[in-house]
Amino acid sequence: MEVKGKTIGFAVTGSHCTYAEVFPEVERLVAMGATVVPVFSNTVLGVGTRFGEAGEWAERIEAVTGQQGIRTIPEAEPLGPSKRLDSLVIAPCTGSTLSRLANANTDSPVLMAAKATLRNDRPVVLAISTNDGLGLNLFNLAKLLNTKNIFFVPFGQDAPHVKINSLVAQMRLIPETLEAALEKKQLQPLLIERWREERPSTSP
Repeated sequence: MEVKGKTIGFAVTGSHCTYAEVFPEVERLVAMGATVVPVFSNTVLGVGTRFGEAGEWAERIEAVTGQQGIRTIPEAEPLGPSKRLDSLVIAPCTGSTLSRLANANTDSPVLMAAKATLRNDRPVVLAISTNDGLGLNLFNLAKLLNTKNIFFVPFGQDAPHVKINSLVAQMRLIPETLEAALEKKQLQPLLIERWREERPSTSP
């Protein structure tokens, strides 16, 4: 199903190292004709890193979408009764967000937006970025893989020889995953060899 004409929530959490990879997909969704409503975690707004100052990426996303971002739990709560969103994307989705979503812990604007979307029997798309996806968070990952209306951007190990438990979604597949999710389908293949795609070629 095309995203043109749809209202898509785009929630961003605190995996700062992936923002440069996620931002072009926000631009793509806008270019494809979607109305994109940003939702930001407290970490995005309040923590500066070598990947950007606190709030910098939020401002850039608001500028490209032309929408005021949702920044608080009270601002996110009306998404449920208003049925404003056709779907919600969480990208990047940190291990902390993954864990709290799997355990129904609604303590941030992003998680409230997810709860509101699921309440309306609409799809939530997760683009994970977590150093413990094959560690303590594996249980939560498995739980969400078997949860109605939860869909995953295809993911894989990003650095298996140095970070054995780390999993990261292939962010460029966000639009395609979303289109499938709007039809209540999971984009396949789900598991990819991300690290092989990112290694420089050694062929002669």
